[in-house]
Amino acid sequence: MSHQPLPLPEFAISPLDHGLKAALQAKIDNKTKPRGALGQLEGLALQLGLIQQSLTPVLQRPAMLVFAGDHGVVEEGVSPYPKEVTRQMVMNFLNGGAGINVFTRQYGMRIRIVDAGVCHEFSAHPELIRAKVSMGTSNFLKMPAMCPYMCNQALVNGYKLAQAEAGAGTNVMGFGEMGIGNTTSASAIVAVLCNLPVEQCVGRGTGLNDAGVAHKADVIRRAIARHQVDNKDPSAVLATFGGFEIAMMVGAMLGAAEQRVALLIDGFIATAALLVASRIAPAILEYCIFAHCSDEAGHKLVLEQLEAKPLLNLGLRLGEGTGAALAYPLVQAAVNFLNEMASFDSANISRQGAS
Repeated sequence: MSHQPLPLPEFAISPLDHGLKAALQAKIDNKTKPRGALGQLEGLALQLGLIQQSLTPVLQRPAMLVFAGDHGVVEEGVSPYPKEVTRQMVMNFLNGGAGINVFTRQYGMRIRIVDAGVCHEFSAHPELIRAKVSMGTSNFLKMPAMCPYMCNQALVNGYKLAQAEAGAGTNVMGFGEMGIGNTTSASAIVAVLCNLPVEQCVGRGTGLNDAGVAHKADVIRRAIARHQVDNKDPSAVLATFGGFEIAMMVGAMLGAAEQRVALLIDGFIATAALLVASRIAPAILEYCIFAHCSDEAGHKLVLEQLEAKPLLNLGLRLGEGTGAALAYPLVQAAVNFLNEMASFDSANISRQGAS
């Protein structure tokens, strides 16, 4: 396979047009409540109105994309689970038995499972998208996880997938993942791009003990020292330490934002993917709704780097997009109060300070 980079789309993400901001804010403030009384829901309603350029935003065809891939760095004992669990969990997703299946069913979201790079060939399934780049990444302690060509192929595959979803009418999209070892990749990406100490970015993942966390941090430190990647080059950082599911999620986020889709960002791995995407196209952050702050050590740090204010803090660390799905009803609530709640004028209620 060629090691020359595959040409990428331009990722032409437009900054939000704030021309409607005053009218949207006036509509929010005229609802039958004290100003600001709905807290973050008010900012969320304003954001959704600006994304859709509408005083009456609507949520259409909500979708959850769950990207799966295997990681070569698992060879170093960075997870208490074997890599076979990635394949097993994909089958669980397709059988409807995982946490993300439960929550997407509960909230009426479509779910698509994307094989970005699992070390297994899956049979056809209505909810499976076969977009495999390779049978898992290389062990990044020994060599870059991906060559530039494969990394860009994953980006392009994700970009096209999100563009197709948006073209079919989806205007709110959640992002989840599955990949044994992917908290190790996410920790390395965040440590390098944010220039943070590795030990601050490393957590327990799928259940490491203290010794396991220390070993995981040591593997990442040695890999960073080995590769000496320029942290001003997000694509190189992604190729060196990422996973195919992370790279494909980066491309999908960029493709969705280009089509003015609201992005529901899940936990640590999804936020690490967004960090890469934001270094490629900073305007993407205006389209992001940060679902929650997870219990994974580095997540709070990367949220702070992105100046993000998550909607929930439930101590989650499951991944799969579960936090994004759990936050979706709050997105619905923001749209519904903006569109359905009475105004002071329509309800004949006196405003604060009226005599």
